[in-house]
Amino acid sequence: MHCVVVGGGLAGLASAVWLAEAGHRVTLLERRGSLGGRTIAMPVAAVDDVPDNGQHVFASGYQHLMRYLDSVGTREHVAFPGHMTVRMPGGGTRRSAFGGVAGLRAATGDLPGVTGLDRWRTARAQVTLIRQALRPPPWLDDITADEWFRRIGMPQSARDALWDGIVIGLTGDKPDISSAKVPADLLVTGIRRARETRTPISIGYPTVDLDTLFVDGAEKLFADAGVVVRHRAVVASVDVLDDTVSGVTLTDGEHIPADAVICAVPVWNVRGLLDQVPGHEQIYAAVENLTPVPIVSVNLYLDRSIGMADWGEILYGGEGVLEQVWDRQRMHDRDPSRHHLYSTTVSAAYELIAKSNVEITDIQMRMLRSYYPDAAGATVIHSHVVRMPKSTFAQRPGSAGIRPDQRTEVKGLALAGDWTRTDWTTTMEGACQSAARAVEVILEGSSEDR
Repeated sequence: MHCVVVGGGLAGLASAVWLAEAGHRVTLLERRGSLGGRTIAMPVAAVDDVPDNGQHVFASGYQHLMRYLDSVGTREHVAFPGHMTVRMPGGGTRRSAFGGVAGLRAATGDLPGVTGLDRWRTARAQVTLIRQALRPPPWLDDITADEWFRRIGMPQSARDALWDGIVIGLTGDKPDISSAKVPADLLVTGIRRARETRTPISIGYPTVDLDTLFVDGAEKLFADAGVVVRHRAVVASVDVLDDTVSGVTLTDGEHIPADAVICAVPVWNVRGLLDQVPGHEQIYAAVENLTPVPIVSVNLYLDRSIGMADWGEILYGGEGVLEQVWDRQRMHDRDPSRHHLYSTTVSAAYELIAKSNVEITDIQMRMLRSYYPDAAGATVIHSHVVRMPKSTFAQRPGSAGIRPDQRTEVKGLALAGDWTRTDWTTTMEGACQSAARAVEVILEGSSEDR
């Protein structure tokens, strides 16, 4: 078959790679000048460096993402140390993990900043939370995660130490916005994957830049397999004839015929592309209900080490201002002779994203100095602020089940992207799982035609 993949983000890359591996002729269309979507490196001439557009981390349960890295030959560039560290104001630290002694301590309510009776209340609330996640009550999608925590009696100290951060990490959005069912379903997915692999879920990171990890290997595979990659190719419509896909039309009027199409554009770009597809109204309704959530990341080039104890540290109480700090010296084995690079991440950055680069840098440096004594005299050599106003999407109460399936009513047409229905929310694993399912839809159709 001649298969057209629309969109060169992670879902589109995985779709094109796996269709090529299956022996089909593939054309990949990307509206921008480079591939990678939201997983890219960004050259910064001021410091002659190529940092990422924000720190991306992986869970060990990301089986489809790992399959993609196997396909493009870069899985060796992901490390799973099995731990992170919680950093308290003033400089105190506590290592956290999902398994072993640290995991057992967390299960019994022994969390940073949680003392006295709150430990017992935390342990009791966590048991209720896991039970309701495994057997969700019918009202779980009617309330926010914030309301869920209050119903089960989760102490605020435990929320500050762990649970609000988990919601933000899993959903990309704040507990008072996200539906309680979203983090509940994701917790169940993590538990199921841990049971399948018989290992606790751990967090990992790339040891190379994101272009090297995701794009370079794919481009080599494309060259070897004869995949045609067209940049600056903006698709105006997916074309349908007699309920069968016939190809796509670009904004300049060019029609590209195809036996199969995978539409792997971001949720924000799908409206208008599927007007010829029966049932597109339901797909567009999902688009309207998946509202954007901003993330702000900063690559801070400092003149000295701030004395991090771990590769990644969560700042206790830093939600909305500075939530996580990443030591790129440790992660990428960087030479610190010219500068020390620290990446920061703020999810659901509704207030922060509106500020200027100078304001964001000043705010984050003040936070670093209050958490890291060694940062007191640090000088900022360069600050690279990355705003992603549509980094992820919010799933508010009542939105369960609204994300569309990869299979459409049109023969030869499938959808992919982290916004389609997967076991995950807007994650790299969700993007790759959607691609796997979309490719399966196309290959099933191919086998039926034989």
